[in-house]
Amino acid sequence: MFFKRPADIPAASQALSGRDDAIPTAQTHFLNGRPLKGDVPEGFETAMFGMGCFWGVEQKFWQLDGIWMTAVGYAAGPTPNPTYQEVCSGQTGHTEAVLVSYDPNIISYGDLLKVFWENHDPTQGMRQGNDRGTQYRSGIYTYSEEHLALAKESKTAFQARLTEKGFGVITTEIIKAPEFFYAEEYHQQYLAKNPSGYCGLSGTGVSCPIGLNA
Repeated sequence: MFFKRPADIPAASQALSGRDDAIPTAQTHFLNGRPLKGDVPEGFETAMFGMGCFWGVEQKFWQLDGIWMTAVGYAAGPTPNPTYQEVCSGQTGHTEAVLVSYDPNIISYGDLLKVFWENHDPTQGMRQGNDRGTQYRSGIYTYSEEHLALAKESKTAFQARLTEKGFGVITTEIIKAPEFFYAEEYHQQYLAKNPSGYCGLSGTGVSCPIGLNA
């Protein structure tokens, strides 16, 4: 049970080979019954975040008004269609990620960024609290140039607040959205199925000066 996970993302030549086909996952969202991989309504937008343990991260987002769909999976590593066990090995390079579809007329991308920054510690590198490894790194994965710019602006603004409070440098990776690989069925909406389940997601207590329909 106890082994040293790699602290760096492996190169494609060193990563696990993965598989051609997607691993099985849930057909529908446990809470709203919508098809997990179904189309979203016209005009809705998509965001992807990595904040540590994806169980608690997904819960943070499905609780917000204006959210159409949430799903957990793996992103930003070279191994195609990885399993949870493979991701945990540190040899796929993926982070645990949450995919969010939302109505921008109800909740803005800035609002989502505020939730992102305030609900984990983005200065910890390849870990969140006691959870250690590349799968727990912080990441914002964007689907438009506008969102990419907003994410970078929010990082600068939040860094200033963190610095004032004595925190270190933000290590969040901000890149265009890579392919999202859906996690196994039991991970989807895990804390709705297991209300007493543990997830050590915790913020810094520092308020982010972005969002609120920005």
